[in-house]
Amino acid sequence: MKGTCLMLKQNEGSLDRTIRIIIGIMILVAGFFSLTGLGQTITIVIGAIALITGILGFCGFYTLLGISTCPIKKS
Repeated sequence: MKGTCLMLKQNEGSLDRTIRIIIGIMILVAGFFSLTGLGQTITIVIGAIALITGILGFCGFYTLLGISTCPIKKS
């Protein structure tokens, strides 16, 4: 099925996904190399969430709010 991953309907457009992936990587790098302790753990978790949602193209928070940045498909 196109547009789904693990039975989750994509709700992120390509620009949104790209931004999430880039920001996720930047946050992960900052977490691994700049911080220690609890701050490092929190930063790594936030970076991982941004990266994973960007890769999958699905954001659960968007679903709760009824938001989708995917282009509208014409039928």
